[in-house]
Amino acid sequence: MADISPRERIVLRAARELEDGYYVNLGIGIPTLVANHIPEGVNIVLESENGMLGIGPFPFEGEEEADLINAGKQTITELDGSSYFSSADSFGMIRGGHIDLTIMGAMEVSQEGDLANWMIPGKLVKGMGGGMDLVVSAKRVIIVMTHCNKKGASKLLKQCSLPLTGVRCVDRLITEHAVFDFDNGKMTLKELAPDMTVDQLREVTDGQFTEAPDLCVMS
Repeated sequence: MADISPRERIVLRAARELEDGYYVNLGIGIPTLVANHIPEGVNIVLESENGMLGIGPFPFEGEEEADLINAGKQTITELDGSSYFSSADSFGMIRGGHIDLTIMGAMEVSQEGDLANWMIPGKLVKGMGGGMDLVVSAKRVIIVMTHCNKKGASKLLKQCSLPLTGVRCVDRLITEHAVFDFDNGKMTLKELAPDMTVDQLREVTDGQFTEAPDLCVMS
């Protein structure tokens, strides 16, 4: 794992959360890369809020189809059996509880499992998008993000400073340093990267966490 980038480490670990038969929604940014690393033998259906089931891997350069995009306006591919529908139908699927797993990015996560991932005050944004629907409707919410921001400050905080997308909505958080689970407002360290110690992790983590009895190495 030492030979791969922090982003690749996050993506590869997140891909291990996929289970056969799942209907999955991937958020904008790092989460979209998970589509290229679905484990062998695992068959899932990827859903996009703009109205598509059956998203395939990203296209190779020169093979892009400009009209075939995901919710983040990235060009994608389609698999056999893909289907298309309105955004209203898409959100009916989401709000109806038919999404087994959503993997989303974040700007901040609190130690209680609160999520802030849609805006920075003072910056122009188009809106929250489907995030608020997904965090309350998906059966499982996994957040992927780099552990610290570009200034080196922890993005895993005691309390989020940015506007929230959801309260106590995160089930699992995956960073390049660790995997945390959230339950009843408490954060537990489940896996630790092989190049980190618990003491080193606490130094770069603003939020408070406890160690799981079965704490293991992040693979």
